Amino acid sequence: MGLTKTEIFSEQQNQIAVFAKAFAHPARVAILQHLFKMDTCVCGDLVIEIGLAQPTISQHLKELKQLGLIKGNIEGTSVCYCIDQENWNKMKKILNEFFDLDISAAGNCC
Repeated sequence: MGLTKTEIFSEQQNQIAVFAKAFAHPARVAILQHLFKMDTCVCGDLVIEIGLAQPTISQHLKELKQLGLIKGNIEGTSVCYCIDQENWNKMKKILNEFFDLDISAAGNCC
């Protein structure tokens, strides 16, 4: 299998692909929705709320944290997560610019 040649793409194209990965699994979407709904740091109830095993939830949390959309704080023996508002706003700006691209009526190809 070939290597992904991300260097041949613009920074914006790479950022869009990275952010889109956050929405590539419904569990990550559900986690983000739950974090927004709670509007506070969430520690242990994600397993109950989402309905997946702890290792699976942990893997999705790790992915979301690596993508920069959530951040975690250690509280006692658990890690509590919340939305990283700065990165969330950055993602929204980049994706909105992309989604606002439209095919002009005069240039419709089909």
